[in-house]
Amino acid sequence: MSFTVAIVGRPNVGKSTLFNRLVGRRVALVHDRPGVTRDRREGQGRIADLAFRIFDTAGLEDSDADTLEGRMRGQTERAVAHADVALFLIDARTGVTPTDEHFAALLRRAGTPVILAANKCEGSAGEAGLLEAFSLGLGEPVALSAEHGLGLDDLYQALLPFEPEAPSGDESEDSADGEAIDPTDDALADDPDRPLQLAIVGRPNTGKSTLVNRLIGEDRMLTGPEPGVTRDAVPVDWTFNGRAVRLVDTAGLRRKSRVSDAVEKLSALDTLRAIDLAEVVVLVLDADAVLDKQDLTIAARVIDEGRALVIAVNKWDIASDRQESLDRLRDRLESSLTQVRGVPTVTISAKTGQRVDTLMETVFKTHEIWNRRVSTSALNNWLDDTTQRHPPPLSKQKRRIKLRYITQVKARPPTFVAFTSRPTDLPDSYHRYLLNDLRDTFGFDGVPLRLFVRKPDNPYDRGD
Repeated sequence: MSFTVAIVGRPNVGKSTLFNRLVGRRVALVHDRPGVTRDRREGQGRIADLAFRIFDTAGLEDSDADTLEGRMRGQTERAVAHADVALFLIDARTGVTPTDEHFAALLRRAGTPVILAANKCEGSAGEAGLLEAFSLGLGEPVALSAEHGLGLDDLYQALLPFEPEAPSGDESEDSADGEAIDPTDDALADDPDRPLQLAIVGRPNTGKSTLVNRLIGEDRMLTGPEPGVTRDAVPVDWTFNGRAVRLVDTAGLRRKSRVSDAVEKLSALDTLRAIDLAEVVVLVLDADAVLDKQDLTIAARVIDEGRALVIAVNKWDIASDRQESLDRLRDRLESSLTQVRGVPTVTISAKTGQRVDTLMETVFKTHEIWNRRVSTSALNNWLDDTTQRHPPPLSKQKRRIKLRYITQVKARPPTFVAFTSRPTDLPDSYHRYLLNDLRDTFGFDGVPLRLFVRKPDNPYDRGD
């Protein structure tokens, strides 16, 4: 059994850098600007044979509870309350500040054990700050350099008493920031215990974090009226009706031309990476502004990456004209997302919970279609019927193109290969006809399909 560690401290003392160091990968956004981290991120930390759960938290600031900074502090305080030990980080180069003193006093009263660590202790510049740290009354500080990996042996010794069992080298607990995998790998479909990878994406202020909080049943993600509250793509392990899900809340994506801020660029890259690693992507729309140009750009990215797409029209409870929104959505899907027909759409209210369960049922249904396989015999019966009803056109040599054979080479997304002696002569229009008929016949609505047309191998052609 593992234990939990919450990294806390004022902004810009290196909490996310230390989190990345302990997790072993750059998963948390790091920037010189204070206050980049807002939501708490969870991961699996390790120092040698000592494994533990670890929380990266927002910087502690003394602000009113109803401000953004105050809500961020509330998230951090909840992380400390749920942790077995708080790792209180200060900047040794800056020394102890009044903010450090204020929150050290709060931590002493919180009841959670505290380990004091002085970061940025590489070289001699941090010596004075390290000595000042004794004045906080939290015991002897651990000298660290998260950037350079120094002092981890001392941190190991400080954390070791909190390990409930003797440390072993076979710790296998899964991590919310686990190793990146290829979600299109067909082998994953055979593992029923593996969580479904679900990313929640959309423009800023459409209610993505509110939806995640509603789904998991707690205020896990920071929310508020300000656009762009979420910055990191934050994964959360969760279970819906007995099925494991890894939810990823993401930062809102704006048009590239409007993004000049360095942190927002990092957030956008993090969101795009979350799409690449997802199996199903829920695109959250505002009911009063459905499928504008940026929404379509996001949807096209999801489809081009071969991920299953579900559209959630949020704020349905306060929509000004529901019928107009539905008509606009239908028209934009038909005219601008022609490569995927039948994208499932669910109207919801993340704030009230309206139809949120229906959304998840749609997600699982779409995921099942995305994993679907069709037998080779059924495919070739379909090919015979389809080409008889609508034969392929003549080739450039005025000969009829014959499609001889088709097979499904993979799922996730469903991918097919058809063989003909003249693949380059097959027009795009007939290729689209085959894809659409394949989708209609075998019920592949709402997921991207891929159909490749190739020339069969000649067993007598040895290439010499």
